[in-house]
Amino acid sequence: MSSDSLIDNLPDLVLMVRRDGIVVAHSGGHGVADLKPPADSSGQSIDALWPKEPAALLMQLVRKAIAARAAMETKFHNGREYEVRVSPQGPDRALCVVRAVLTATHDPGLEATDERPRPQLDRRGFLKRFKESTSLAALREKPIAVTVIHLDGIADIAQVIAPRVSEQIMSTAILRLPVQEEGEPQWYLGQLSDSLLALVLETADREAIERCLARLCGSLREPVAVGAAEFHLTPFAGVAILGQDASAPKLLLDHARSAATEARRSGASHVCFFTDTLKLRSLARLDIARELHEAIENCDIRFRYVGRHDLVTGRLVTWVGYLRWMHPLRGEIRPSEFLRVAEITGLAAALSRAVLTRLRQDFRELVSKSEEDVRISFGALRHHVLHENFTSDIEAFLADGVPPERLELRISEKTLISRDPADLVALRDRGVRLVVDEVGRGLGSLDWLARTPIWGLQLDRAWTTAIRSDAVALKVCRAGVAVATALGLTPIATGVDNEEQRAALLALGCRLGTGDLYQASAPDIIEDTLVAASR
Repeated sequence: MSSDSLIDNLPDLVLMVRRDGIVVAHSGGHGVADLKPPADSSGQSIDALWPKEPAALLMQLVRKAIAARAAMETKFHNGREYEVRVSPQGPDRALCVVRAVLTATHDPGLEATDERPRPQLDRRGFLKRFKESTSLAALREKPIAVTVIHLDGIADIAQVIAPRVSEQIMSTAILRLPVQEEGEPQWYLGQLSDSLLALVLETADREAIERCLARLCGSLREPVAVGAAEFHLTPFAGVAILGQDASAPKLLLDHARSAATEARRSGASHVCFFTDTLKLRSLARLDIARELHEAIENCDIRFRYVGRHDLVTGRLVTWVGYLRWMHPLRGEIRPSEFLRVAEITGLAAALSRAVLTRLRQDFRELVSKSEEDVRISFGALRHHVLHENFTSDIEAFLADGVPPERLELRISEKTLISRDPADLVALRDRGVRLVVDEVGRGLGSLDWLARTPIWGLQLDRAWTTAIRSDAVALKVCRAGVAVATALGLTPIATGVDNEEQRAALLALGCRLGTGDLYQASAPDIIEDTLVAASR
């Protein structure tokens, strides 16, 4: 589904208007009913359809946008506030998108009797109210807590689809939040940025905060439907308490944001409260950034290998490599810690290139002690995959004696959807297998999967490990296997830890997997780079 068709399904009014003011076509308009033209209005002038002032403003924007060959934006009032964006579509017409501005006191999607707290979407207005709340709470010695909620997924929607779509999804998710329950602490909500919400609660009781956030985050996790597409957001919440964690409003908000970042970093579904330990972890990450640069230069980051097996016969088919950093003082540093540091410090592409050298050395040892058709799997990092030299780096790797038919590239769903798949066709044609990793965690589409030269879909471990205990996990796994089968791709599972999970996956049609069920004996090469475990 294109971004234009998605926008058509949103409660915006989309008009195609000629330079002379004639409406060529229109769609949408559920949220702006007072401005929506009748169905048979094509060919009529905007002057005959709209009140005088907004019609004149729209015509002015249309002419300016066409003349400047650039988009124009503004706001206007017609009993309520609207915003309009006009984009030129050639020399004599423009596309106009009209949207009702969401405010703290009015929204057409909610009934007037709905008593839910309206979000303060104006960041400056929310921060002013938050400052007043903290001052009043300190004066009266009343408890107050601030929560920052990071909505993971919004940035991807804005990048892949369109910023307008992400804004509407965010608004929809906010406006359907549940009303306050009786006995629940009073709270109000604000939007800090495109992906950050802030919640101020009149309590310091951690259990009450957790109960309240559990309801709100549960609502935010529910999919948002736009036309035939569904979008999933993942909330990560961090909390800071006035007096305990900070006394100044800005510092309190910063600490709540740090706690939310920690929740996101660790993938925690529960609320993360700020502690002094988070400060120490921040300092430790600064040290890791410096030491990571040295580790890349010294080739200290290596691989541990996990066997992927045929779930029917138990035969080893692929050695799957995962990054491993054994620090001389800190011990083993988890990839979830140093990979994020590598991304934000610009070292990710350099790290990915450096470990290719290690992979080449390991390959010679692995293939000499495995069957002829066993492959080696490499998970390329996001910044490297999106780099313009990614395919040439892989070609250089293959030119150094690694047969392409023995190489598998694992690329996460979120990463692969952000790049043009055309330049990956040459790698596929040479025999390299491309596997979409972490399926079920990112943002994908059937159209994109069908056009990308991939061989397999690897289900995310979080779903496969819960396939026997969680009905949602079972549905996700079934859908992932069905999509792979329908597109002629190979479904792959991670986290096959017992016979029950193996049987469930085989019943769905998934035949390949890694996990603790198979204690593969990795060849003993290059110190302890390989481990005889399938995790």
